[in-house]
Amino acid sequence: MDRTAYALIATDLDGTLLRGDDTVSDRSRAALARVAEAGARHLVVTGRPAPRVRSLLDDLGCTGLAVCGQGAQLYDAGADRLLWSVTLDRELAETALGKIEAEVGQVHAAVDQDGVDGLTLIEPGYLMPHPTLPAVRIERRDDLWCAPISKVLLRHPELSDDELAATARAVIGSLATVTMSGPGTVELQPCGVTKATGLALAAEHLGLSPWQTLAFGDMPNDIPMFDWAAHGVAMANAHPELKAVADEVTESNEDDGIAVVLERLFPAVR
Repeated sequence: MDRTAYALIATDLDGTLLRGDDTVSDRSRAALARVAEAGARHLVVTGRPAPRVRSLLDDLGCTGLAVCGQGAQLYDAGADRLLWSVTLDRELAETALGKIEAEVGQVHAAVDQDGVDGLTLIEPGYLMPHPTLPAVRIERRDDLWCAPISKVLLRHPELSDDELAATARAVIGSLATVTMSGPGTVELQPCGVTKATGLALAAEHLGLSPWQTLAFGDMPNDIPMFDWAAHGVAMANAHPELKAVADEVTESNEDDGIAVVLERLFPAVR
């Protein structure tokens, strides 16, 4: 790879840039500093909604754009506002959920509300895959639909994530896009919305293009981003589906896999 080709470094958070304890290592921070010194941009592209990523962006010193909510939100961290967002129609979401449950039995659901102050609501039985993230428990499923949402999160008491995602795709058709973004995280988002659509919009705002973009990820929801970018790097801990389409596999998130690649592409200035 020619390091001069990459002006935009797009990184997922969970399982990619973040370690298991939701922190960014000193080595990864130093590697991202090299990127900035070289004049390239670092762009967070995450499934987390904007309110759940604000503190992480602050910690990283990110004051520019971030792609949140699986591509449903383009967030301006410096201004703390959404430049663009798309919501999942709540009637369609409820219909999709019913179709899935008709096939697999009861699932446990949660929603991310739209907006910079949107809440994560979880129904009885739903366990947050990231217990450090704040959530509000509601009493009835109907309460999930009380305000506009960006996505629905699903868990099944017995099926694996792969099995649940495959069934969901088979039965809901064009009602929503089904993604799998991490252990215990199968999601329904607006039809046609992916990390790639959000990344493309962010790149357009920055005046950058796919061939200038290097992307890092770990789950199947990163596949569209890899398809869009010039070069996709999967973590050693990545899902097999992502590794199968990656241009390169690096070390795990716990072993600073992003830093390993960036140190090679952006040598320290002497």
